[in-house]
Amino acid sequence: MAGVLALVPLANIGWDAATGGLGVEPVEALVRRTGWWALTLLVVTLAVTPVRRVTGWNRLIQIRRPVGVISFVYALSHFVIYVAIKQWFALSFIIEDILERPFITAGFITLCLLTPLAATSTRKSIRRLGGKKWRRLHWLIYPAALLGVLHYFWLVKADTRPPLVYAAIVIALLMMRLDLPAPFARKAARSDSAEPAPSRS
Repeated sequence: MAGVLALVPLANIGWDAATGGLGVEPVEALVRRTGWWALTLLVVTLAVTPVRRVTGWNRLIQIRRPVGVISFVYALSHFVIYVAIKQWFALSFIIEDILERPFITAGFITLCLLTPLAATSTRKSIRRLGGKKWRRLHWLIYPAALLGVLHYFWLVKADTRPPLVYAAIVIALLMMRLDLPAPFARKAARSDSAEPAPSRS
């Protein structure tokens, strides 16, 4: 159910694209809306375990995997729209953008980090890799989230408050996992010893 709900914004974006509801710059609107949802759902994925511990609602853990995978779907859509529609597959321009424009560099690295997490989000992958290696791999979600926030921060230029809010949330969640001083941090780290580290699962 959570996975289906997470796809609703994508359906809404598709409807707006088909009916002219994306405004005067439809391609830019597509890029920005898919990127915003990718980052938002990524942060939701990170927040599932801490919220579950604080609220005691253990069933929340069931949404972490589908929401994480859908976050990757939005991130991939974000990149594909940029490559296929905004740049028309002009490889030289795309490479130049990635190498010379910091916010695009950050976004591209974010997608690269999320790809193996999405690819190993199944129970079969956990068994194949082994719990320890799988947990270590899925710690990549934190640098991915931080780079995603940086991508957003460098993009907006004017009103940086939204990306700063995202940054504060991601850093707080990371502090909870590293047992650094923060509300609920030590309690969360101790209770986390029996379950996988934060992941795209």
